[in-house]
Parts: sequence; structure tokens; C-alpha cells
Amino acid sequence: MENTVKITAAEVNKLRQATGAGMMDCKKALVEAGGDFDKAIEVLRKKGQKVAEKRADRDSSEGAAIAKINADNTSGVAIVLGCETDFVGKNENFVALANQLADIALNYDTKEAFLAADFGGMTVADKLIEQTGVIGEKLDITAFEKLEAPYVGQYVHINKIAALVGLSAKVDNVETLVKDVAMQVASMGATTLSYKDFEPEFIASETEARIAVIEKDNIELGRLGKTLKNVPSYISMAQLTPEVIAEAEEAAKAELKAEGKPEQIWDRILPGKMERFISDNTTLDQEKCLLDQKFIKDEKQTVADYVKTYGDVSVTGFKRATVG
Repeated sequence: MENTVKITAAEVNKLRQATGAGMMDCKKALVEAGGDFDKAIEVLRKKGQKVAEKRADRDSSEGAAIAKINADNTSGVAIVLGCETDFVGKNENFVALANQLADIALNYDTKEAFLAADFGGMTVADKLIEQTGVIGEKLDITAFEKLEAPYVGQYVHINKIAALVGLSAKVDNVETLVKDVAMQVASMGATTLSYKDFEPEFIASETEARIAVIEKDNIELGRLGKTLKNVPSYISMAQLTPEVIAEAEEAAKAELKAEGKPEQIWDRILPGKMERFISDNTTLDQEKCLLDQKFIKDEKQTVADYVKTYGDVSVTGFKRATVG
């Protein structure tokens, strides 16, 4: 028997606004549901479930990174809504969905609680399934990061990287400070605040690996008759004990003496030599530790130095969510 259910344009538009589905998908769902709005949503959800099952093994490595901060700047969240293609990831409706999801995520401390949260009468997890059917690509929350502090700020780079930074206090021009540090987090990919957070085993393995790489490079450089790279004895400030520093200073003095430099000017030369020694032997810190990195807006100072210019405030933590 031919289906005689009459579906109005208003009904189709209502379902489109509620689900983001296309006009034809909404019309078909309403017809299948006999014009019942709630049943039509269920039809779309089931369609999404079937698509999700078929695409479960797909890689959702594209998408949109979003950060949100609460009204009093004491809590922030960064999420990535993942999809399969960059084309979908840049779509206006997809980014709008990611923003809606981030608004909800701000109220939850874990990804699990967020996925179980309400989204227009269904869970966030079910919304993702529904939208998988609408869009035709696997959708997933591929990153969820939460941060709380006396003051939290954020920076998002073209919806590909979202960074959160926590500060110990709200100071004058705090918006500039927190944005600059968040930009640093987004740009330079630090993994920890300070070298003090490194485990000794990690430093030891990194030292061995980095020295092996340099020695291998030097074999090729030597073959080509080029200047060899310096092989550092250390890679982190955590390794530069007072004894190591004292030995390095004595070696610098011996070098100055061998060069015939008058002893009365050593005090003017030694600080620069020790600064270079520390810089050459803390490469791990400069790469991985936020506070020890060179500040992207002024490489003459570290991030820690930059933060100090704002007075009695410190960075308490940071989070980074990236697409891919």
C-alpha cells in the first residue's frame, strides 16, 4: 500500500534544526516514522548507528579542536571532535557542533561523564552516533582535557590545536599573559611544566638516545669533512648538580688561563661561558618543559622569565588538545 503520510516543510525544518540532518534524510525519517517527530529522531539515530558500525575501524584523525572557559575563568575544557576528512572538519555546521559539545563538556570532569551527558534528549554519545549517520563519517571525541586554577585562559589555533593555561592569580593584564603562554603551549608542544617533573629513568633513556643520534650524525659529517656536532654530557638541569656546575666552572677557568686571559677579567667572561654550558646541556628542558622554553615572542628570555614580568603570579598547569 502506498504511504500517504503528508509531511510539511515546517516539520522537515524542525527536524533539521534539531538534528542537523539534510532535508531529504529528515523527510524520509518523518515518512518512516509516520510523521512522529520523536520517532523520526530515533530513525535517524538508528541510521547513524548502522553507519557507525560500518565505519568503526576508520581513522578519525581530522576534526576541530575547541576550548571553552567558564564565566569566572576558574575552569576550562579543550576537546577535539574527530572526523575522517579535513573537508568535514572545516565545515561550518561541523564546527558549530563541536562548539555545542564543548559547551556541554565544560560542565564535566571526565570524558566518560561528558559522553553520558544530555544533548537535546539523548546522550552525547548517542548524538555522535546520530551525526555519524547524518554526515556519513565516523565521529568521535578524540581528545578531552580539563583544567582548573585560580585563573584559566585559552588559545585555539585555526581549530587544530586548543590550549589551556592555569595561573596562580589574576593580575594586571592577565588576558595578555595567559593568551601568550597558551600560544606557547599550542606552538611548541611542551609536555611538562619543569624539569623537576621528569623521572630519572626518563632522563637517562633520553640522554642515551640523543647521544646515539648525534654520534651517528657525526659519522656522516666526518665523512663529508664537515664540522661535527657537540656531544653533550647532559640534557637536563636535573642532571646539573652543584658538583657538575662547579666542575664546569673550573674547566672554564682553566680554558681562560690556557688562552692567556688576565685573571682580573675572568669575572666578566665566566657568566657567559656558564650560561652557554647550561644552555648546551639542557636541550631536553628547552624542548619539553614549558617554563624552560624560549619565549616565542622574545627568544632572549624563557617563558618563566616572561611570566615574572607580570609580578606575583606563576603557571600552575596547562593542557593541549590537537587534531590528529
